[in-house]
Amino acid sequence: MNKTIIICLWILFLCTNILQAKIYNVKDFGAVGDGQHIDSEAINQAIVQAAREGGGTIYIPAGEYACYSIRLANQIHLYLEQGATVVAAFPTAEKGYDKAEPNPHNSFQDFGHSHWKNSLIWGINLQDITISGPGNIDGKGLTREESRRDGVGNKAISLKECKNVTLKDLSMFRCGHFTLLATGVDNLTLNNLKVDTNRDGFDIDCCKNVRISRCSVNTPWDDAIVLKSSYALGYFKDTENVTISDCFVSGYDRGSMLCGTWELDEPQAPDHGYRTGRIKLGTESSGGFKNITVTNCIFEHCRGLALETVDGGHLEDIEISHITMRHIVNASIFLRLGARMRSPEGTPAGSMKRIRISHINAYDVDSRYSSIISGIPNGIIEDVTFDHIHLYYKGGYTKEDGKRELPEQEKVYPEPWMFGTIPAKGFYISHAKNISFHHINFYYEKPDGRPLFVTKDVENIRFTDIRENGEDVSITINQ
Repeated sequence: MNKTIIICLWILFLCTNILQAKIYNVKDFGAVGDGQHIDSEAINQAIVQAAREGGGTIYIPAGEYACYSIRLANQIHLYLEQGATVVAAFPTAEKGYDKAEPNPHNSFQDFGHSHWKNSLIWGINLQDITISGPGNIDGKGLTREESRRDGVGNKAISLKECKNVTLKDLSMFRCGHFTLLATGVDNLTLNNLKVDTNRDGFDIDCCKNVRISRCSVNTPWDDAIVLKSSYALGYFKDTENVTISDCFVSGYDRGSMLCGTWELDEPQAPDHGYRTGRIKLGTESSGGFKNITVTNCIFEHCRGLALETVDGGHLEDIEISHITMRHIVNASIFLRLGARMRSPEGTPAGSMKRIRISHINAYDVDSRYSSIISGIPNGIIEDVTFDHIHLYYKGGYTKEDGKRELPEQEKVYPEPWMFGTIPAKGFYISHAKNISFHHINFYYEKPDGRPLFVTKDVENIRFTDIRENGEDVSITINQ
């Protein structure tokens, strides 16, 4: 045999053995995969061994693996094979999930945002982590409530102050209060995930350099993809440099997206509103939001796009484009600068500025709510442009509805219904300046007696090419 071929074969043999040495099959560590035996101990042993040897792939073959907390480590790739399901087991009096760690700053955000270890899969201060594969994560035993009892898990995946993290190709079902809580994570990629869950889908909190793409997230009882900037880390940190693209968010009945039945039984969210399932910036907003783009996304049977900063954060330099929405249960576009101020004492009010929203098509939007741009007397929303917007409503409200005076609601949790029926049928704008509308089209199935635009404390508002049911309209501003 040619000497060169022999050398090449020998190199290939060595490389293959090196590659195999970096794969750790959890069944070699005692995992059973029968859905009954608790396999998290075996998986954790595999992770410890891999980490000790410099990292590697934790291979989970086909089977059902009942687990409590799985603890990640540096340079670990957790790979779920086709047919593999990691199932969150129900805790017992003797066994359960890792205890929620203390956090002296938990008064500034909900319990679920303040702890990470009480999760099915968690990692803190790690780097170079991947969780992937065509398999499944089923949060069967996780609670969707904010339980403080030891042994209870309320999140599928929690990551705190990690770097270089990738999640891709998984299907995730009924994942407790959070499918993913990522807090203080830098360089985070979420790609081709299918999520059908109880409460929040992705909570991206105080993170930098985030790429979310090609994900489908169905969350009837909470937000699908939500960027936050809480004080859970004990210091202010912006969520910044984020792209969300080519995603689908919805509020169908839980489980009906993954099984393809697409059911709708008008589920009530915990705040007693209808289906949630949207993309949102906020509500937790002690830090800021900067350099965010959202593009080529679809909303269906859910709430509309929401940008909210109410705890002192600065929301700046946001670009949103090419969004289509159908069957929206509140405002299609909601911008809110408020003063809830769940931040350390003395934190000043935040700001909202330099926002571009374009090429939005929203069909069957709840006619009670126009789109809303609402600051407060000491918090002015600035420099917002709307371009090529098409909004479709049923209409049917009266001229009397257009005479309502809206309360400021400075400290109220921000949702469009905090104002009641909006006196505008197109846009309600308060405490704002330098707001531009270009090529805006409104459509109404029934006549609606409210004015298209109602403003309060607004400076320098501009209109170009405004149409109602295809006809040009001249704008009369009602202050």
